[in-house]
Amino acid sequence: MNATRILVASAIVCGAVAPPTLAAPREPPAGASGCTGCHPGSAITTPVPRLAGRDAAEIVAQMQAFRAGQRPATVMERIAKGFSDAEIQAIAAWYAAQR
Repeated sequence: MNATRILVASAIVCGAVAPPTLAAPREPPAGASGCTGCHPGSAITTPVPRLAGRDAAEIVAQMQAFRAGQRPATVMERIAKGFSDAEIQAIAAWYAAQR
């Protein structure tokens, strides 16, 4: 390991530099803004779960289950059928990054 790698590794460990990650876009991806019609923000409590800050893999799994008809819902199976796997993953990553 050369000196630069050691310096970068120690900066990451000490918290001076964040480790590289796949950052979610600042603006919501196509389709994500429609979710807020039913899914509340942080200040509202409803039976519909909040999406912001949830695990992206959990959101993807739930959307795929809705789309496949494996999870019953009132409208989500119809909504989920309108998204590709890539769109679902982008939406899930964006919501997971929100706090």
